[in-house]
Amino acid sequence: DNEFWGHPIASFFHLFFRISAIIIYLFCDWFSKSFVACFVVIIILLSCDFWSVKNVTGRLLVGLRWWNQIDEDGRSHWVFEAKKVMTQENHTNSSTEAEARIFWLGLIICPLIWTVFFFSTLFSLKVKWMALVIAGISLQCANLYGYIRCKVGGKHVISTAASSFLDTAYDQTWRV
Repeated sequence: DNEFWGHPIASFFHLFFRISAIIIYLFCDWFSKSFVACFVVIIILLSCDFWSVKNVTGRLLVGLRWWNQIDEDGRSHWVFEAKKVMTQENHTNSSTEAEARIFWLGLIICPLIWTVFFFSTLFSLKVKWMALVIAGISLQCANLYGYIRCKVGGKHVISTAASSFLDTAYDQTWRV
């Protein structure tokens, strides 16, 4: 039994996609002269990060998960869950303290980095990168928000005002 790392692969991928996206954003001119190629690679990395954090590493590393569910009436409901805390006697295959630190540090620091990129892009007038930076902030902050909601109020549904806003936005987006 490895007491320090319960899920080393999940820990690796929790940081791999997000750090790779940041590194490629910073040094994309070294990797390729094509703006489109850099843009696509970074968006793919950010998307893989969003999916892996939301669907795998949050559940394995900290016992939290969140998702959106559509009920039979077509209403959208946000669900935030937190795994029950286990005692030492029944502690089996749970995340370690080190993994929880890695999870939360990665989840908090990376959106801050993308926010710095936003202001850097804004003040340097690199308008073509703005959409990418906003996508980075959006995906990173969506996971951060979801996991904070899980941590502070697992098994609670999003507030009525936010739910109404999201329902309206969803209806307007998908109506033909």
